[in-house]
Amino acid sequence: MDIRYPIGQGKLEGEITPERRLKWIDDIEEAPALLRATVDGLTEDQLDTPYREGGWTPRQIVHHLCDANINSYVRFKLAATEDEPTVKVWDETSWAQLLDARTTPVEVSLSLLDHLHIRWVTFLRNLTEAELARAFRHPTAGIVNLSKNLHSYSWHCRHHTAQITGLRERKGWV
Repeated sequence: MDIRYPIGQGKLEGEITPERRLKWIDDIEEAPALLRATVDGLTEDQLDTPYREGGWTPRQIVHHLCDANINSYVRFKLAATEDEPTVKVWDETSWAQLLDARTTPVEVSLSLLDHLHIRWVTFLRNLTEAELARAFRHPTAGIVNLSKNLHSYSWHCRHHTAQITGLRERKGWV
């Protein structure tokens, strides 16, 4: 198994159905609590241990998920209210190296994720089929449909949480 991708690389396979979308929304709803449980009890030294050689620390992963999900929430809202808006690309690697991502207590981003996901899930659960078919324009990925983006963020939350879980298991921090 590639520890960079403990749940696989997140490739969307098969038809997007209303049932699958509901499952992805459920994943997004559950993500903050699962992430919180995954880092619960870790010491400061453990939070600052890379999950793999050259990888991010659990602290950086928590802050990355907060940054990524804020960006995604905004992209969803832009696509729901504008005609294929062009979204900004952000350099996640550079953001993860900033001082706040390396030193801020994880509780700051965990609390923000709790509240962000309440808003995000409320928004997502109220989108119509037509709204879910809307899209944004990504400078490198092209046109991104909201249903496909929903899958991506369901995977993204589970992916990074699994990286921390894998670190805990490998280090015996369970």
